[in-house]
Amino acid sequence: MKKIRTYVPLFILFCLPIALMAQGAIQGTVATEAGEALAGANVVVEGTDMGAAADLNGAYIISNVPAGTYTLTASVIGYEDGSKTVVVPTSGTVTVNFSLTTGAIELSALEVLASRATRNTPVAFTNVNKEDIELRLGSQDVPMILNTTPSVYATMQGGGAGDARVNVRGFNQRNVAVMINGVPVNDMENAWVYWSNWDGIADATSSIQLQRGLSAVNLATPSIGGTMNLITDPLSHKRGGLFKQEYGAGMFLKTTINYHSGLIGDKLALSGTIVRKTGDGIIDKCWTDAWAYYFGASYVLSDVHRFELYAVGAPQRHGQNRYKQNIGTYDEDYAKDLETYDDSALVSIDEDDGEYIGQDHTFNQNWSPITSDYKGKQYWYMYGKGGFFSPGLVDRYATDYLNERENYFHKPQVNLNWFWNINDQMRLSSVFYFSGGSGGGTGTYGTIVTADATGKNDQAATSEDNWFKYYYGPSPWVRDWDATYAINSAPADTVYVYKTTFVRGDKESIGILRNSINRQWTLGAVSKLNYDMSDALKLQFGLDVRTAEIEHAREVRDLLGGEYYVHTNNEFDPEEGVNVVLGDIIDYHFTNTVDWLGFFGQGEYTADLFSAYGMAGYSMAKYHHTNHFKKASNYEFAYIDSTDDGEAVIDADWITSMQVKGGGLYHLMDGLDLFANFGYVQKVPIFDQVIDDYNMALSTDPKNELFISAEGGINFRPLGGMFTGKFNFYYTMWRDRSMTRNVQAGAGTSGDTDIIFLTNLDQDHMGIEAELAYQPMAMFRLDGALSYGMWNFVDDATGTYKEYATGLSYDYVYSVKDLKVGDMPQTIVALGASCFPIKGATIQAVVNYYDRHWGDWDPISREVEDTDEDGEISEDELEAADRTQSWEAPGYMKIDLHAYYDLPIQLAGVKLQAFVHIFNLLDETFIQDATDNSAYNSWDNDHDADDAEVYMGLPRSFNAGLTVRF
Repeated sequence: MKKIRTYVPLFILFCLPIALMAQGAIQGTVATEAGEALAGANVVVEGTDMGAAADLNGAYIISNVPAGTYTLTASVIGYEDGSKTVVVPTSGTVTVNFSLTTGAIELSALEVLASRATRNTPVAFTNVNKEDIELRLGSQDVPMILNTTPSVYATMQGGGAGDARVNVRGFNQRNVAVMINGVPVNDMENAWVYWSNWDGIADATSSIQLQRGLSAVNLATPSIGGTMNLITDPLSHKRGGLFKQEYGAGMFLKTTINYHSGLIGDKLALSGTIVRKTGDGIIDKCWTDAWAYYFGASYVLSDVHRFELYAVGAPQRHGQNRYKQNIGTYDEDYAKDLETYDDSALVSIDEDDGEYIGQDHTFNQNWSPITSDYKGKQYWYMYGKGGFFSPGLVDRYATDYLNERENYFHKPQVNLNWFWNINDQMRLSSVFYFSGGSGGGTGTYGTIVTADATGKNDQAATSEDNWFKYYYGPSPWVRDWDATYAINSAPADTVYVYKTTFVRGDKESIGILRNSINRQWTLGAVSKLNYDMSDALKLQFGLDVRTAEIEHAREVRDLLGGEYYVHTNNEFDPEEGVNVVLGDIIDYHFTNTVDWLGFFGQGEYTADLFSAYGMAGYSMAKYHHTNHFKKASNYEFAYIDSTDDGEAVIDADWITSMQVKGGGLYHLMDGLDLFANFGYVQKVPIFDQVIDDYNMALSTDPKNELFISAEGGINFRPLGGMFTGKFNFYYTMWRDRSMTRNVQAGAGTSGDTDIIFLTNLDQDHMGIEAELAYQPMAMFRLDGALSYGMWNFVDDATGTYKEYATGLSYDYVYSVKDLKVGDMPQTIVALGASCFPIKGATIQAVVNYYDRHWGDWDPISREVEDTDEDGEISEDELEAADRTQSWEAPGYMKIDLHAYYDLPIQLAGVKLQAFVHIFNLLDETFIQDATDNSAYNSWDNDHDADDAEVYMGLPRSFNAGLTVRF
């Protein structure tokens, strides 16, 4: 925290002298409806650079205003703005008094459909408006805007465009619901959120709301850590548009064009956005090549019917950095400064025993050079096989290097909303939506010649020399595309690679690039019936129905110089395999379906000083799997059926769950609110925890996860609104967490595997959160956020597997008691200082500090070894279990600087705004993501710094540009 105290006062000292220069020529007071003074209220003369702040008595004064007619606006945090017209004479004083209201802001129908919270909703939430997004985001992935919010941690992970992730209150994205215009967008199979699918959505977003905790959302979404609502409402825009041009680090170039029609004939409103983005990337070869589009329309059919149509999509390709590295690989000096890093892990310290050779912070293991002699095509598509926009066979992205890891996807979403005012008391709000797309990620298949960090590869000239594997040498290893190309393009011969002998045919590839494809569609509907029993009591009943089909497969992307590859992993093919070429499916191929049905009811009661809500919901999920590479006749399990073509099928039973949530808020006095909420939520296990689609395994008795949460807080506005604050405490119990472990079911038919559900895998998440805002004058403002979490595993987890054939039982125990929940800092501080030195200018410095960050880890890695192999875990074996706390990454601080300026130039109503963002202003070195005891990059597996694999924080970078509004 020392650096925060150092730099923030310097920023304040810079801003305050400029702010204090403001003078005025009008006087008056700003107060509440009850007559209480609103100290710190901003009073500005629209269209000028004149303004003032109210003092402790609510009084303000602006002197020497030239004669004329002006619009005067008064505003303060937590109150609705006031506006008045004033005529200033050539001499004398004009008095203008304001009385501001604290009434709840009316929500649009779309915000109601999306379950947006208001100041009367008893949950912890934060709103991010359009101005905040434009000021701070700087074309980063959307989750990064939330890093000024308590208990939120978002990172860019490996640095690829769209590869961000966000954790809330210690829960990752699988337990954070993300909704766009009221529609859940978490993956139907695994609940993850792929932000590359929504690249460009920020340019069309009018507001974002994050409700932390179980939230007031009544859909059965994975809103355990929180719920993120994005709204793109065309009716919230005035007529006009913009053209924005951005340039940034890594040859980043982005062009944005949008236009909003406003209301046309009081019936129709249209909104559209197109985005084009390219760049080489800050991290090596994490290039991006993307488009994004948004279209919104609203049509008022009559006094009782209104329709809205939304379409959003982001066809994109980008290079990825998917592999974390040992700390010494990124920065030897930083590693040596860490207390628990063993210097002998570094090759530069001891070449005989060391493992890691330092590179730099932008190192990316997922690319290598390739000879320009290779002119081979690649195969992939996003828009339909063989279509006009996607012919399938394309050139490589670059001619001089090749990415092992690339992501490409296009998943548009189309919503049709229908708002029906049935009568004065009853309204029906419905959304019908489609989301579907095609794409995937790339990787290797077969054997690729690979070199260690010294450049020695694992290809040998003779069988006697063929003893080396790339990971025998120092790290980091990289792919040797040229050596692989030379082998694949050669006539028939025998080659020795990776301690393996390959007898290959003429131009037969021994290793290739593959696409892991995901082609899917989802159809769904959410309908909410609102009934006002009285002014105080409002009821809502709803239906949530969804169905999805997802095709998973791998296909040949790049033969790397060869003309074919021999594939042997399809049970319908001959045992010796078949020759496959570009576009052919390999490795696995299956189709999964997910069906979902949910019901809920909710009541809200609002009186003068009290508001409360309660809801109950019931949902059902069903999973189905068809494996196109597996013969049903090869499997003896009763749960496996067959298609007419003999393909293996698994049809799981319906799984049901329920949830109950409620809370209340009490207005203790003007400017002071108390709230509390409670929730009991059962969560259906995701697809992968019920069906292992690769190994054809089914969990015959899947269990729901259980979340019990309680929260209490206080919202206050002392000093007449000059200072606002929110404090809250939460306690969430996660019981029966669904973790699965595949086991071999005896020595039966190939593929006889089963899924063990762990029991007693329980976590407790508790913590405190605070949000503060202080604006002592019109020209300066401070914002702060603080959270302190205490997230732990409660007890050891157990699992039992019983073989039906033999009757034998096997116990599994996992030594996780009292271990810290990893993957996110448990201490977070964010401080923003904003200065408004002259009209149209804003400068903001954001300081983020993170501490108590334990590395991510897998509970399965803590399995207690059954040393006597009797199928039971003894007390001695439990005592010998590894109970060492996972590694704690060093705390760190970083500063981002943002600024924009409305240029004092207007041509025919066209306005210009220049902006700049500098991320990691001081170019700090820090670890942003860590995994404890890495399976790939650990030195001696004793849970300290040399055993972690990490992503380093991105180095200093910038984004700047010009916006033209018309």
